Amino acid sequence: MRFFKKSRNGVTGNHQNGTTRNNEQELYIAQQNAQPYVLSFNLEENIETLQSVYENCVDVVFRSFQVAGTTNAVLVYIDGLVNVEELDLVVLPSLMRPLSSITDFDIHQLLSQTLTVSKVSKTQLMSECIESISSGKAVLLINRYNHAFSLGVGKWEKRSIDEPVGEAGIKGPREGFIESLGTNLALVRRKVKSPNLKTKAIKIGTYTQTEVVVCYIEGLAHPALIQEVEERLHRIKIDGILDVGYIEELIEDNPYSPFPQMLNTERPDVVAASLLEGRFAILQDGTPFALVAPISFYSLLQSHEDYYERSLISTVIRWVRYLFLLISLFLPSLYVALLTFHQEMVPTTLLLTMAASRELIPFPALVEALMMEVVFEALREAGVRLPKQAGAAVSIVGALVIGQAAVQAGIVSAPMIMVVSLTGIASFTVPRYATGIAIRMLRFPMILLAGSLGLLGVMLGLLLILIHMATLRSFGVPYLSPMAPMQGQDMKDVLVRAPLWKLNTRPQLPGIDNLTRQGSDQKPSPENKDQ
Repeated sequence: MRFFKKSRNGVTGNHQNGTTRNNEQELYIAQQNAQPYVLSFNLEENIETLQSVYENCVDVVFRSFQVAGTTNAVLVYIDGLVNVEELDLVVLPSLMRPLSSITDFDIHQLLSQTLTVSKVSKTQLMSECIESISSGKAVLLINRYNHAFSLGVGKWEKRSIDEPVGEAGIKGPREGFIESLGTNLALVRRKVKSPNLKTKAIKIGTYTQTEVVVCYIEGLAHPALIQEVEERLHRIKIDGILDVGYIEELIEDNPYSPFPQMLNTERPDVVAASLLEGRFAILQDGTPFALVAPISFYSLLQSHEDYYERSLISTVIRWVRYLFLLISLFLPSLYVALLTFHQEMVPTTLLLTMAASRELIPFPALVEALMMEVVFEALREAGVRLPKQAGAAVSIVGALVIGQAAVQAGIVSAPMIMVVSLTGIASFTVPRYATGIAIRMLRFPMILLAGSLGLLGVMLGLLLILIHMATLRSFGVPYLSPMAPMQGQDMKDVLVRAPLWKLNTRPQLPGIDNLTRQGSDQKPSPENKDQ
């Protein structure tokens, strides 16, 4: 943010919204050609300027004192964002210690040799001082000196590292991201210790000035990919962002698609594994989630535990996951299509049982399915929003009570309750929440197509979904890759999870040159195999 001063004849540059103030040191948000406001040699002018900026801010502290007992100075910080104990015990005693004289050389010597603060930066612009203060740093201003010193003494309350709530697992690390960007970067750095792990920071939000970091491994991620994501981030012009969901919606390729085009995770091991495949990650201060891209649809159906279990177990679990994904999307529509248009496809005994259960039901199968699906989604949403203990009880007890009461009242049939319940259970097997929501959204138009056109409508809906997915891109990567287009080398980690000693190459992302992940002789070979 850039600022400019008010001149004798008026305001230098354009004035936003036409508002004026009486203070000579009043600051305004600069336009493109405005001159930056430089600190004055007069301490009182600098203090007056900052006080006008932070007017009606009771949490901003101006601590006046004398440097070395001779020169007036002030320390400006926000209470609650800095370590007050460090200021009281380290910073102020070091600065107030008497010296013989104070000159420019002595100031540098005092800060470099006496002040025991690890992060000290120097600035001459008022805008950078304000940015430092708002970011939780303490700014030191000294009389007859037109530079300010930003002291890295930030400290605020944060929760401890805990197991991720939405991505819990049986095997693997139990640590998850928290709301501190520094802690999250440290968690990733613990996994990837190479200096090739690069982190580029950018601040987004006119008022929030939220710090966002792009992480990638130099030599694995293609430079054009990193340049593209940086350009998309720099194009964001918004008042503020509070979660990476803002960023995801503003930089994804197709914002109108129900399918997510970026992976949302709160696990450092998932981020590290993605970086090792040549992808990039976006971390934001104030949120425990990270974005990973580019991805494919199959990336969203893979769990971190797939790589911590043996390959055979992981492959079987994937097949179960794919099967229940299809059940979650197609089971209600198939049931409606069979009952409405294709009764001849149902075995006679089963058809008689279903007809007997539906004898007194006043609604057609289409209305019955839509009604029960809406009720189930409402129960699930209520269970998420309520407190944890009450939410689980509402979801389970509510479904049992409402389902049983609806059957006894003759509103819905028992087979429909079974279909909706099985569909709901199948939707929980999708490992990514955003992907599960997309499937739940598509279930309703599939039911409508089935109730209107039968199995023909189901096939039409499937074709439309496949055509839409084939047109999607995630930062240039086809959404259905490596199956469409076919990339045989990458098929080892799609329908099956090949043994780790066979995964010798990385996914073939656009522009990536370093495809070798490991040596080709990783297959176990016991020394005593002949015995």
